[in-house]
Amino acid sequence: MAAIVRSAEQDRWATRLNARVAAVVSNRADAKGLAIAKEHGIATVVLEHKSFASREEFDAALQTEVDRFSPDLVVLAGFMRILTPAFVAHYAGKMLNIHPSLLPAFPGLHTHQRAIDAGCRFAGATVHQVTAELDHGEILAQAVVPVLPQDSAETLAARVLTQEHLIYPRAVAQFLA
Repeated sequence: MAAIVRSAEQDRWATRLNARVAAVVSNRADAKGLAIAKEHGIATVVLEHKSFASREEFDAALQTEVDRFSPDLVVLAGFMRILTPAFVAHYAGKMLNIHPSLLPAFPGLHTHQRAIDAGCRFAGATVHQVTAELDHGEILAQAVVPVLPQDSAETLAARVLTQEHLIYPRAVAQFLA
């Protein structure tokens, strides 16, 4: 999220793409992105998912909050919740996510350890459109990093994260263009 905000400012998205980061919405009050957003004058919303009886109720409330900003694009960054099909359908074709693997390999969780356990020589990150099927939307960008013999899930994750911060803002800008 911070990399996208930084890129939007440095690359003058408002002028070049008629786009800006309108808001940061989180389901966790302690999310670091909220403080970063506030530092940049970006609106923030916290909607605790634990306050809702069901995933559907949370997603309906989330949709209401997101829609208050009339987004042309919804960009997920560190939002670690599976969204309901109704929520995904509402933003069909205009919601992006980044996943820490070279999709279609290793959708879901524990991607770095799974890549190491599988003996992969390469790992990476994928920016994709969000669909109702988890981590299966159209691939927009990928970055590749080597899996080193001494890698742990943590060291591999750190190298992949560096690439995520590069490709996600670029992919968002290209999608907006």
